[in-house]
Amino acid sequence: NIKIMRNDVIMVENTIKDNCPAFNVGYYIMLTMTWIIFLCTMPFSLFFCIKIVQEYKRMVVYRLGRLRGPKAIGPGIVLILPCIDEHHTIDLRTMSYDVPSQEMLTKDSVTVSVDAAVYFRTQDPVATIAKVSDAHLSTKQLAQTTLRNILGTRTLTEIMAEREGIALQAQEVLDGGTFVWGIKVERVEIKDIRLPRELCRVLAAEAEASRNADARYVSAQGELESSFYYKDAANKLSETPCALQLRYLQTLTKISRIHNHTIVLPIPTEIIRKVMNKFHNNKQKNKPVSCV
Repeated sequence: NIKIMRNDVIMVENTIKDNCPAFNVGYYIMLTMTWIIFLCTMPFSLFFCIKIVQEYKRMVVYRLGRLRGPKAIGPGIVLILPCIDEHHTIDLRTMSYDVPSQEMLTKDSVTVSVDAAVYFRTQDPVATIAKVSDAHLSTKQLAQTTLRNILGTRTLTEIMAEREGIALQAQEVLDGGTFVWGIKVERVEIKDIRLPRELCRVLAAEAEASRNADARYVSAQGELESSFYYKDAANKLSETPCALQLRYLQTLTKISRIHNHTIVLPIPTEIIRKVMNKFHNNKQKNKPVSCV
């Protein structure tokens, strides 16, 4: 489609070139009279007929309703003859346009509000004047409809994940549509995507639940790994009683630094086990024997 439009533009440009002012009698008469008036009113006519075109601008001049040349004029000094010349000045600098926030329905029936910005410039001043009444307004309206149509073919998940791809697609579609108007769309940026409050709460709850699940999983993995280390450490301490005694002394040192007004005497489990076994054996010996 873009190739077809480019061919149409070339045909229209050739038509414009072929329709340059014809050197007929009426044209010569009007041109001669205008020059006579211009020369008779000099130097006052210079203040009205001389126009200065800036470097970043171009001027499209119509003479008796027809283009004075196949291309725009400028930059520099341009002579505009009164009564027969009509001029239009076009700015070639890049302009930005904020697409108004509009509610759009996605493919999965979710209403979203999108803010976007479009950057464009005029690359063919003659086409901008000759082929559309208001090129900038038409570009802005086309940007709104194009963005709405593209987002309507995507789901909410795709829109949130593929913002750059959507912006690039919108830029390509806009550039193809505005080429015939002499407008070059350089960039499209999606600034913000706003969701309904209820949907935001649901998504926030889902994200929080997912984060909590991940945190619990990581904590469980850490406890599982640490249990193996604790087991190995306990086995090594049980094999070497001296190491266990050193551990007791280290624990006493740490406790004395914090709670120095309390005396703690740890009793090894081996001693308690021996005392309990001895007490149990004495109890069995002292138990009276019943006679039948």
